[in-house]
Amino acid sequence: MADSQTVSPKKDENPDYSKYIGKKVVFLTVCAAVLISIIFIALSIGSANLSISEVLNHIVNQSGIAWSIRFPRVLVAVVAGAMLAVAGTVMQCILKNPLSEPYTLGLSQAAAFGAAFAIVILGAGSTFSNIKDAVVIYNQYAVTICAFCFSLISTGVVLVLTRLTRVSPEAIVLSGVVMGSVFAAARTGIQYFATDVQIASIVYWTFGDLSRITWDNLILIAVVSLPVLIYFIYNRWNYNAIDAGIDTASSLGVNVNRHIIVGMVLSSLIAALIVSLMGVIGFVGLLAPHMVRRVVGSDHRFVIPASALVGALILLVSDTMARTIISPLVLPVGVITAFMGGPLFLAILIRGYRK
Repeated sequence: MADSQTVSPKKDENPDYSKYIGKKVVFLTVCAAVLISIIFIALSIGSANLSISEVLNHIVNQSGIAWSIRFPRVLVAVVAGAMLAVAGTVMQCILKNPLSEPYTLGLSQAAAFGAAFAIVILGAGSTFSNIKDAVVIYNQYAVTICAFCFSLISTGVVLVLTRLTRVSPEAIVLSGVVMGSVFAAARTGIQYFATDVQIASIVYWTFGDLSRITWDNLILIAVVSLPVLIYFIYNRWNYNAIDAGIDTASSLGVNVNRHIIVGMVLSSLIAALIVSLMGVIGFVGLLAPHMVRRVVGSDHRFVIPASALVGALILLVSDTMARTIISPLVLPVGVITAFMGGPLFLAILIRGYRK
């Protein structure tokens, strides 16, 4: 019997079950409707406000500011936010840790170091003084590969601590904080050998910014993210079994070790790709799953798609606020997500210690 279908139960026909499912479907539908509405709002507001009809006209004709500048930024916010949230959902399940997500476990910082390494040491970026003294990345594949490789190091440390030493959930988070600090220090060391322009660009780049995104970047993220999302959704029943306990999942025929390793590697890939393209964006993978579980419970049939929708909403709303809150200046979106995620992180940590 296929592993992904090992724990799939028969559908219950009683009214209570239908009501139980109906509430979750309604929540998913509402989230999808709100997301579509926010997409059009984000496309219409900015330095030049547009009406909804003008936005639709730009999209249909594939021209104008809504299509060439705002549309790729909005779509990448939706895709990146959804995938960060799904990665956080899966990591919290397989590591049995409510604080797990790419940022808190040091994956984002490790990927940021890898990207900085590629830009400064491998020469994947060039400096052009006539483009606001910015670093222009001309070898995106080298940046992504380096980001992925270094994020795997942080992943490996977490996996070793989880599978070999059986440390507590708090210790796993602390190991992520340590790895994040180590890679942040290493990134500082690289900046020591960089030019003034490269230092300024790397520091700004690590804040998290969606303004550099192009249609090619969006296609790259979508091509990588879609198979990963399908894999996570396909294994939703296995995550339900793992969430019930490793011994329970093993007794049901779920290959727990394989799902832990594959889940962590795919989460690392997503974190590395997003960081290499738009910098460090923290706490989306922490916020979305906890918000969703308070409404739909812990059933991963609904938690995964709902987290994707809520994660997309969080990053899209954050980016829209970053563009408009002190317009015409644009804040890095990572600043907004950090302001939202930091207090939640502390609240979850305090509640865990009280228990």
